[in-house]
Amino acid sequence: MSRQCVVLMIALAAGVAVGAPVRLVGQVGRVGQVGSALESERDLQGIWTNATLTPLERPVDLAGKEFFTEKEAAEYEKAARERNDADRRDSNADADLAVGYNAAWWDRGTNVVSTRRTSLITDPRDGRVPPLTPAAQQRAAARAEARRLHPADGPEDASLADRCIVRGTAVPPMLPAGYNNNYQIVQTPDHVVILVEMIHDARIIPLDGRPHLSKKIPQWVGDSRGRWEGKTLVVETANFTDKTNFRGSGEHLRVTERFTRVGKDTLLYQFTVDDPQSFTRPWSGEIPMKRAEGPLFEYACHEGNYSMENTLGIVRDEEKAAENSIGRR
Repeated sequence: MSRQCVVLMIALAAGVAVGAPVRLVGQVGRVGQVGSALESERDLQGIWTNATLTPLERPVDLAGKEFFTEKEAAEYEKAARERNDADRRDSNADADLAVGYNAAWWDRGTNVVSTRRTSLITDPRDGRVPPLTPAAQQRAAARAEARRLHPADGPEDASLADRCIVRGTAVPPMLPAGYNNNYQIVQTPDHVVILVEMIHDARIIPLDGRPHLSKKIPQWVGDSRGRWEGKTLVVETANFTDKTNFRGSGEHLRVTERFTRVGKDTLLYQFTVDDPQSFTRPWSGEIPMKRAEGPLFEYACHEGNYSMENTLGIVRDEEKAAENSIGRR
């Protein structure tokens, strides 16, 4: 499906006439009669990227250092670009084959975030994800054991990413990955829509004050509800399925996102992760997203689903070979 068709469907789903001027929300559920300055501050529309060399967690060798100097940032960027260079072929043939993509396919970014933070995590101050609770550690151990014992009995044993159901770039909080770190935001009077380039998910976020869906209806990317606080769009997301498993989270995960236009080409994205059953404390981070040239491109993940068929077929062949080996003894 083309990008134009996807955007058309999103616009219709959000209840706006295609080609009509988009007016922003001044009050929940109503078209705002606000001045042009406030409208501009609340205009989040466009294509934005969160590609960056800044890691989610602060590297151990940078412990206690919250910000780079300009010189340190340049040195870190140079080292990271060299380390990530997928066109380096200075290893053995097997390692070279495992590289998979060359540099043309990757889009990790070329710079650290504009604030020169050493991690995307801003709280705790150490820039690290808080430890998992004992219950979450037990769940993680059980998942690891299940993967070891049943790596590919059926397609449901593969991860959501490998099954092309959803990727981490779409699940709040929206964090950068190796490529496809682009998002298109479309606004109507009572909705904000975020079209995610990776697997082309679309988050349709109502602004009219409606309650969350029933907890009996969990969602892959959660159930989002938004509101304006001044010039900041605040989005609360709950009702995650326990299969989403964001860094060890469970079904009680709640994510609060804040989108603030801080410049013509900068959208400040802030988030807080709260799941008392999984993390020993809430944690937060931020990314200054930058305006990107369009268009978004279709992401044909597992086109024809050959990868899943081949993976399961290989495992069945290995099982038959093992059975035949036992039978010959």
